[in-house]
Amino acid sequence: MKKKTLVKISYLLLPLYLLFGCSSDNTTDPTDDTIDPVQFTGEIDFIRTYGGSNEDDAVSVASSIDGGYVILGSTQSNDGDIVDKTSTDSDYWVLKVDPQGEIQWSRTYGGSGDERASSISRTSDGGYIISGHSRSSDGDVSGNEGFHDYWILKIDAFGNILWDRNFGFAGSDQAFEVFETNDGGYFATGFLDITASNGQGNDGRNGVRHGVGEFWAIKMDVNGNRIWRRFFGGTNNDRSYDALQTSDGGFLLAGASESDDFDITDGKGSYDFWVVRIDQDGDLVWTKSFGGSEIEIGYDAAHTSDGNYVMVGDTRSSDQDITNPLGNADSWVVKFDDTGAMIWQKTFGGSSFESARSITPLANGNYIVSGSTRSDNGDVTSNNGQNDAWAFIIDEAGTMQFQVSVGGSDLDFANDAMETSDSKIIIVGNSESNDFDIPLNRGSKDLILIKVK
Repeated sequence: MKKKTLVKISYLLLPLYLLFGCSSDNTTDPTDDTIDPVQFTGEIDFIRTYGGSNEDDAVSVASSIDGGYVILGSTQSNDGDIVDKTSTDSDYWVLKVDPQGEIQWSRTYGGSGDERASSISRTSDGGYIISGHSRSSDGDVSGNEGFHDYWILKIDAFGNILWDRNFGFAGSDQAFEVFETNDGGYFATGFLDITASNGQGNDGRNGVRHGVGEFWAIKMDVNGNRIWRRFFGGTNNDRSYDALQTSDGGFLLAGASESDDFDITDGKGSYDFWVVRIDQDGDLVWTKSFGGSEIEIGYDAAHTSDGNYVMVGDTRSSDQDITNPLGNADSWVVKFDDTGAMIWQKTFGGSSFESARSITPLANGNYIVSGSTRSDNGDVTSNNGQNDAWAFIIDEAGTMQFQVSVGGSDLDFANDAMETSDSKIIIVGNSESNDFDIPLNRGSKDLILIKVK
């Protein structure tokens, strides 16, 4: 594809350097010291779409040891780039591409029911751990306890299945994040349908049944066997979309809460960003709500270089913790310390709707935030259609350094981003467009990969 100079970039602070380093699973290989730092030019290297004639989506991306990218999504296609699937139910889809975006291998995973993927991260053995949920009990899925189960899948560097585990009860239990822990085991977080579980899922602590849904944390050993399960929440709908391991071996769960009772002690409004801090045994340390009187949904969190945390999502409020509302919904970033005390909060966007779905540390101490925008003003310099994929870089103080929107005349979304081993940015998501920035549409919705220099 011909390279295109990006006219949508707002050069708020230049020059900007993305220096090689490793700050998370989504960054470069720390053993590779052959990459020289290069200047970030703000030019699109390439935009590629992948998929078949049905719906295909990317939700997460991780680096591979060889400098390529492993992209996780879900697919309902059985043609085009999907080469090992005959049905049109939804399956996990893992796509391995080289630094130029050329496909090296493609694998789907699932059974005769629907599977929806949520996260992928590289593990210490060079393979990957994958989360999501499944309705199947056949094919690649070894069991099912009810409607939807957490489905955790371990694969090697070439996509071969090493093991899978399902966790759940009679209702809809969905995993949104999994990662390898410091002790070589794994940790998963998501949503427990506690009404359907009848209070089960809180090992050693049954007896208090909260409400509709709970943050549900599961600690596993190196083979994916359960060590403990804990749930947290109130009488309404509470969902954990991300988690981090803390410096003391405990965990931080991040997501959204609709409740104002039980474990929620400081609710702000309809839905809030909600953070749950637990120790290494799953015991509650503290909880914290951030938000206003309307709806806030938190989707992702990251460690900061000074030992604190940042969390991203969207807000529709204009009061309490939200001091600078910009539009109908804004991307919202909150920084807080290890006691839950807010350090700062910032809104980003224009007069319409924006959301942030991921935040990833960069090697120079900044952060790349990915999401979507419907605006063409404020922090957003242009818009090609109904919704564009949007990514922006902020510094440690939350000041925007750079932003880029990519899309066509239809719906386009960014769900994750990472820094690459050649000091560029990879953004993944989905597109329903076939014009403007989008070079090709293969079906109703395609997986999209954007590389920015």
